[in-house]
Amino acid sequence: IGARTFGRSIDRQLTDQRMNAVLLANQNLHECRTRPRAFIQGHGANLGPRFLAEERDAQHGPARRNGDVRDRRVVHPAEVLDDRNEADVDLAGGESIREAARQIEREFDVRGEAGEPFDPKSYLPGITGYYSTPKGEMLSFPFNSSSMVMWINKDQLKKAGLNADAPPKTWPEVFEAAKKLRASVSPTCGFSTAWTTWAHIEQLSAWHNVPLATKANGLDGFDTELKFNSPLHVKHLTNLVELQKDKTFDYAGRTNAGEGRFTSGECPIFLTSSAFYANVKANAKFEFSAVPMPYYPDVAGAPQNSIIGGASLWVMGGKKPEEYKGIAKFFSFLSDTDRQMKLHIESGYLPITTAAYAKTRASGFYEKNPGRDTPLVELDNKPPTENSRGLRLGNMVQMRDMWSEEIEAALQGTKPAQKALDDAVSRGNVVLRQFEKSVTR
Repeated sequence: IGARTFGRSIDRQLTDQRMNAVLLANQNLHECRTRPRAFIQGHGANLGPRFLAEERDAQHGPARRNGDVRDRRVVHPAEVLDDRNEADVDLAGGESIREAARQIEREFDVRGEAGEPFDPKSYLPGITGYYSTPKGEMLSFPFNSSSMVMWINKDQLKKAGLNADAPPKTWPEVFEAAKKLRASVSPTCGFSTAWTTWAHIEQLSAWHNVPLATKANGLDGFDTELKFNSPLHVKHLTNLVELQKDKTFDYAGRTNAGEGRFTSGECPIFLTSSAFYANVKANAKFEFSAVPMPYYPDVAGAPQNSIIGGASLWVMGGKKPEEYKGIAKFFSFLSDTDRQMKLHIESGYLPITTAAYAKTRASGFYEKNPGRDTPLVELDNKPPTENSRGLRLGNMVQMRDMWSEEIEAALQGTKPAQKALDDAVSRGNVVLRQFEKSVTR
């Protein structure tokens, strides 16, 4: 999350393109021994019970036993937190780690100065690149990462006479398959998506190697300008507007609130996060798979590579050396190959290290569970370009709301697609200029 709102200091928003809850905790504060310890308090996305269990286990691991870390554990969902209400949630003193912080210590500095072994090349570049400087220096620790995939209800495809083992790969193929699905087995929804702007602006841009904004989508400077009113974006939104008319495409909202339309069987094709896996596994009563996002075949070089969603851990500045030592040990503990492998297998989030990815693959897990490596394949499809490394834009929550409003206006027929995207870009650029002033004055 922080990478999307990073400026001279991290933007005041605690947000994520796929965050729907913030987990706060003030319980289980363990008594200190006489030696100093670091508080670790996390604010995270809806990680699911298994993932949270592993997080609690991590905070009771070696660093905890050695007395370097005292934890404030992440235990229950609280409330959505963004720039409109963050000021109302003033966290207790002693906080050393939070996802997206105003004052940070760079991750590579923290571990190096603490004498903790650290090799940035041991982490998957498609993930760490989002949280790094243009020079490749890691700013934060990737915690729970995912990417967008296309979920397929194989049973419904079979009933519609489609080849469930060879699902559509391109957007035109998705449109045709969705028309058949709507006409035969799913009258209210041929296909849909969650996280509207992530799917139809952010991932669409990266997957087709088309700029969302200048300055490498904001990664290379605050004076970035939005550019997603291009012919590709307009064509795509125009297609959605036309398909919405007969429910071949059916809008499912700005966030992931509509994901249940896939697990219920209503929408046989659904684009959302790869971290949706645990939900699908628990609730879908049909055979399913996760395949790469579709692309437009007439766009040269497509598909490119996807970008990540999820969150990272940022280290607050101004703390004591003993606290940073504890944090460094905690990061090393989270990076453990077996722990990363288990978290990946059980939660649907991605392994953040190359060793964990390699060990998972060598175990035969992906052969036994087709599609679970789809987001990793997407992220690593091609070397990232300045259009597909990620994005870093100030006041992102506010802008995403604006972008969603304009997309909704087009879907409702109150604005042509071109006008809607022109307005989304214009309104967003005003916000970016306000942010630029706030971080450069």
